[in-house]
Amino acid sequence: MANTDFTAARINMVEGQIRPNKVTDLRLVDAFMNVPRELFVPKALRGVAYVDEDIQVAPGRFLMEPMVQARLLQEARIGTQDVVLDVGCGTGYSAAIIGRVAATVVALEADAALAAQATRTLQEISTDNAIVMQGPLQDGWPAQMPYDAIVLEGAVAEVPQALLDQLNEGGRLVGVIVGTGGVGTARLYKKIGGVVSGRSLFDAAIRLLPGFEPKPVFEF
Repeated sequence: MANTDFTAARINMVEGQIRPNKVTDLRLVDAFMNVPRELFVPKALRGVAYVDEDIQVAPGRFLMEPMVQARLLQEARIGTQDVVLDVGCGTGYSAAIIGRVAATVVALEADAALAAQATRTLQEISTDNAIVMQGPLQDGWPAQMPYDAIVLEGAVAEVPQALLDQLNEGGRLVGVIVGTGGVGTARLYKKIGGVVSGRSLFDAAIRLLPGFEPKPVFEF
């Protein structure tokens, strides 16, 4: 696919998937319009980089469906001065998007190969306000806390307390929580007065982040 075709695909993604699905933040729309998503998927899959579904970028790892990602980021209400923790950044696409609306992005990735790939691609497109760190996703990255926003780049059974503890006062965490029936619900958590409370936003079916699977339920 030629570069001009990727440009057209990017416009179609924004106009066909993102704008019609209640994404009205023009800064986010601009970010999705200008970050080359095709650079963040395996070369063999670049032709489908802009489809409205999750794309596998490594075994068990997926690039989130654009519409869900855009709505989550809009709910996070990321400001131009915000420091954001991007949990499970994978190949770095999410960090590139967030980097266009935030002051600083700490992109956390557990897989060494993906972290290295993310670093290279972010450098290639001159996203100089995002840094990729490697470590267990469940632990977050306390060294740079507190964060004004935390974004989970995949579904989780529950949000680890370690991540909630890294929120700044007034900070927001967004992610998709999968219940016992396997149904995903996007949720927003906010820290007010040192207390974190959450509310449901919309239904969303995205892939689980490794390490965040539901714990086995023992039946007697």
